[in-house]
Amino acid sequence: MTTLSDLQDEYEFLDADDRYRLLIDLGRALEPMPDALKTDATLVRGCSASVWVYPTLRDDGALHFLADSNAAITKGIIALVLLTVQDRQPAEILVTDIDAALAPFDLRNQLSSNRTQGIPNMIALIKATAGRYAA
Repeated sequence: MTTLSDLQDEYEFLDADDRYRLLIDLGRALEPMPDALKTDATLVRGCSASVWVYPTLRDDGALHFLADSNAAITKGIIALVLLTVQDRQPAEILVTDIDAALAPFDLRNQLSSNRTQGIPNMIALIKATAGRYAA
């Protein structure tokens, strides 16, 4: 799996069109989320596109997220977010500054506000999930 740092190094050298392509490719590489899990309960509120996030708890106590979107670039943004938290312990996720990890990608200036408005809601959902499992 690509690390966020490796991805950032590549992202910095790309022009806007290639950055879009990179995000789309990241989204395509996400682990498939079964349609049965795409329910109202897993829907992230406040996103302009439909976004679903479903947590699973691995045997070692780490959280693994399945996620999907009906919009290609949004799906790529989800993939970026997941690179910061995927397969980590809930307590570790709680102390991870996801916004800071994503800051070098400057998504709010690279993409339209419609594409980025749901990011805080995705992060809040992931943090709340980690909080439930850490308790």
